[in-house]
Amino acid sequence: MDTNAKNDLEALPDPVAAAAFRRLVLHLQHRHDAQNIDLMGLSGFCRNCLADWIMEAGFDGDKARAREVIHGMPQDEWKATRQSPATEEQLARMKASLAKNKP
Repeated sequence: MDTNAKNDLEALPDPVAAAAFRRLVLHLQHRHDAQNIDLMGLSGFCRNCLADWIMEAGFDGDKARAREVIHGMPQDEWKATRQSPATEEQLARMKASLAKNKP
């Protein structure tokens, strides 16, 4: 499929893209029932990926601080209060989904 999606995305003004990104992060902070393992299994990315991506984009902080920005709290607190143990089925879906990320 040949689309102009990448060109259209690149044409978005930075303030519009930033506002959409912030809304996504706030949505994920609100929807803590959407587990990272499930996000990975469905889409091949999760909150931790978003933290990595802001670091790659030039975030002035370390990995722990980037994850705190995305999670809305320190990652240890997130894990203790929001994260449930992954099932074997979730891990298998995540593995299959991540394989799709490779070109």
